[in-house]
Amino acid sequence: MDAKQTQTAPSINRKSLIFIIITIMLNTLGITLIAPVAPFLVARYVSDPNSIGVAVGWLGSTYAICQFIAAPGLGALSDRFGRRPLLLLCLVGSAFGYLLLGVGGALWVLFLGRAIDGITGANTSIMIAYIADIVPESQRSKYFGWIGAIGAASIVLGPAAGGLIAKFGYNVPFYVAGFVSLVNVVLGLLFMPESLAKAQRAASITFAKLNPFATLKTVLMLPQLRWLLIAMFLYTLAIVIVPSNVGLFARDHLHWDADSTGALFSVFGVMTILVQGGLLQWLLKRFRAAQITMGALIFTTAAFVVIALVVAVNTPLLMYGGIILFALGDGLTSPALLELITGATDASSQGQVQGGSQSVQSLANIAGPVAAGFLYDHVGHAAPYLTGAGVVVLTFGAMLLALPLLRTHLTP
Repeated sequence: MDAKQTQTAPSINRKSLIFIIITIMLNTLGITLIAPVAPFLVARYVSDPNSIGVAVGWLGSTYAICQFIAAPGLGALSDRFGRRPLLLLCLVGSAFGYLLLGVGGALWVLFLGRAIDGITGANTSIMIAYIADIVPESQRSKYFGWIGAIGAASIVLGPAAGGLIAKFGYNVPFYVAGFVSLVNVVLGLLFMPESLAKAQRAASITFAKLNPFATLKTVLMLPQLRWLLIAMFLYTLAIVIVPSNVGLFARDHLHWDADSTGALFSVFGVMTILVQGGLLQWLLKRFRAAQITMGALIFTTAAFVVIALVVAVNTPLLMYGGIILFALGDGLTSPALLELITGATDASSQGQVQGGSQSVQSLANIAGPVAAGFLYDHVGHAAPYLTGAGVVVLTFGAMLLALPLLRTHLTP
C-alpha cells in the first residue's frame, strides 16, 4: 500500500469492532445450535425416509432464496441510510424466524420460519461493509481472520450445545437461538454506533439497486470483481454441501445422533480457530490473499474426497480427518476471498458490492443443498462429496482467470 493510502486510511473504532465481533459470535451460535438438529426435526414430518435428504436440502434452500432476494436491497439501503438501522432490523427478523421454528407443528411452519429468517438474515453483507468502514484496507485480512476465528469459537460451542439441548426436545434449540438473536438486538441498541458517515453515504437509491438481479448484473460488470464473484459462487456451491448434508450422512453411515454430529462441528470450530487465529496471520505476512486462496482450495478438495470415503470405510477417523482438512481449507479461503473483494471496492459501494457478493453466495446456497439432497437420495451417498471436489477444482480455474485483473486493481 502506498503512502497516500496509508495516510487516508480510517482509524479503527474499537467500540464498533467489539460490537460486530459479539454480533458475529451470537449469530453463529444461533445458527450452529440448529445444525445438528435439522435432519432429526425434518424426519418428524417426512414419512418417506428416502426423501429426507431432499426435504432438508429444500429447508436450507428456502433460507437462501429469501436471502438472495433481500441481500442486495439491504446492502444498498445501508449505503444510503447507514449500517446500524438495517442491521438491527435484520436481528429482529432472525429472532422471529427462530421462534417460529421452535413452535413447529408442521413442515410448512419450518419453511415459513426459514423464509422469514432468510429475508432478514442477509446481515452478513452489512457487517462486512461495517468492518470495511472502520478498518484500514491494509488490515482487513487480519481482522477478517480474527473475526472468523471468534465466530469459529461459537461453532465450537453451538453444535455441542445444540446436541445437548436437543435432549430436552428437538424444538428447544430453536427457542435458544431466538433468545440469542433477541440478546443481539438489545446489545445493538445499547452499544452499536453508526459506522458510515453521512458524507460517505450514497446520495440516492434506485429501484435497480433493490433488485437482486440488477444488483448482481451491476457488480458482475466490474472487471476486477467478475471472476472473483464466479469463484465465490462455485466455492460456496461446494462448501454448503457439508453443513446441509453431513448430519444425515453421519447418521446413515456412522449411526451418529445429534450430539455426535455436534461434536464433529465443534472439531471443525476448534480447527478453524487455530487456522484463522494463527496460521492465517502467519501466511498473510508472507503471501498475498490470492496465493493463500489458491493453496487452500487444494485442502478443501482433499476434504471432500476423504469424507466420501466414509461410504466405503465406515470409520469416524475418516470423517474427522475430512472435517479437519475442510476447516483448514475453508479457514484460509473464506477470509482471503473477502479481502480480495473488499480490496477491489470503494467505500461508497461496499454495501452494494457486499450485497451482490451475498446474492452470489445465496444463489449457491439455493442450489447446493437441493442438489446435495438429490444426489444423496438418488445417485449415492458419496455423490454430493465427490461432486463438491469437482466444483472446488472449477473454483481454482476461476481464480486463475481472476489473477491478471487482481494484479491491476489490488495493492501489493
